[in-house]
Amino acid sequence: MKSDSRKFLKGGLGQLAIPIIAVALLVIFNLIRDPGFFSITITHNNYGNAVLAGNLISIINGASELAILAIGMTLVTAATKGQDISVGAAAAIAGSVFVKVLKSGSTINGGTVLLAFLCSCLVAMLFGAFNGSLVAFFKIQPMIATLILYTCGRSIAYWINGGATPTVTSQILSSIGSFAPGIPIPMPVIIVIIVTILFKLLFHFTSLELLTQSVGINQDAAKLNGINTTFIKLLSFILLGACVSVAGCIGVCRLGLINHETLLLDVEMDAILAVAIGGNSLGGGKFKISGSIIGAYVIQMLTITLYAMKVSSTDVKAYKAIVIVLLVVIGSPVVKEKFRKLLQKRNTQKKEASAA
Repeated sequence: MKSDSRKFLKGGLGQLAIPIIAVALLVIFNLIRDPGFFSITITHNNYGNAVLAGNLISIINGASELAILAIGMTLVTAATKGQDISVGAAAAIAGSVFVKVLKSGSTINGGTVLLAFLCSCLVAMLFGAFNGSLVAFFKIQPMIATLILYTCGRSIAYWINGGATPTVTSQILSSIGSFAPGIPIPMPVIIVIIVTILFKLLFHFTSLELLTQSVGINQDAAKLNGINTTFIKLLSFILLGACVSVAGCIGVCRLGLINHETLLLDVEMDAILAVAIGGNSLGGGKFKISGSIIGAYVIQMLTITLYAMKVSSTDVKAYKAIVIVLLVVIGSPVVKEKFRKLLQKRNTQKKEASAA
C-alpha cells in the first residue's frame, strides 16, 4: 500500500507539487494583504444579466486563452523537446480569418460564427502543419522552425484584412467573449472546460498520450517499437493549431475587433512558462495537461496580484520574471534531485535512530 502511494506521489501528484504550491502561496499572500481579495459579488452587465464579478473571476477568465494555448504547447513540448514561439502570431492569423469570414456575410448569426470558426481553425491547423513539417520531416529545432511564423505571422494577419482593423458587433460574439444570457460564469471559462474535456477524452479513447510521451522520452526506442514518430510530432503541432484558433477567436470576441499587432501579444513566453510551472519538463517526455492549465492560472493570478498592488504595467513584467524564475528554479530537475536526496537521507537517519 505504501509503495502504491509513493508511486502516485512521484508520478501523479508529485508532478503537480510546484504549481499547487505556487497557487497556495499566492492565495495566502493575497489573503494576508487583502482578506477580501477573492470575494465574489453578483452584478449586472450592460445587457442587464446577473453575472459574477471579482478578482477570482478576473483570474480564471483572463487566463482562458493562455490555458488553452498551454494545452497545445504541452503536447508540442512533450513530443519534440522544444517549443512553438509562433502561437501569438498564429492566433492573430486565425483571428483575422475569423473576422474576414464574419464580415463577408450580410448578418452575423450562429451559422456564420460557426463557419468563421471552422475556417480559422483550418487555417491555424495548416500553419501548425507547416511548423510541424519543418520539425518532423526536416529535423529543424522547434524554436528555430517556428521563428519563421513568429517573424511574419502578424504581417500575414495584416494582409488578410487589407491592413484594416475591422470591428464585428454581435450579441453572439459578445456572449462568447464575456457572458452568455442566463449564465453568470464567463463563457471563455466554459470554453476552457470544454477544450480540456475534449483533450481528456482524446487521451482516454486513443493512445496519443502514451505515444507522445514515448516519442519525447526516447525517439529511437519509440521507432523500434513501431511508433511513427514523424506523425506524432506533426500531429502535436496540428492540435496546437486548433488550440491557437480557439484562443484567437476568443480574443476577437472579447474586443469585438481584430488588431493584428496586439492580439495575444507576447503570449508565447507565458504559454511556455505555464508548461514549465506546471511541472512538465521542457526537454520533452512525461506531461500533465492539468499542470499546464494550473500554470496558466498561476501566471494570471500573479499578474492580477501585481496590478492590485498598484504596480505599473511597465514594471509588471519585471516582477513576474523574478517570481517565475524562482518557481522554475525550484521545480528544476537539479533542485528536485537534491530535495529527494535530502529526504532520503533524513528517512535513513530516522530508521537508524529507531533501530538503535
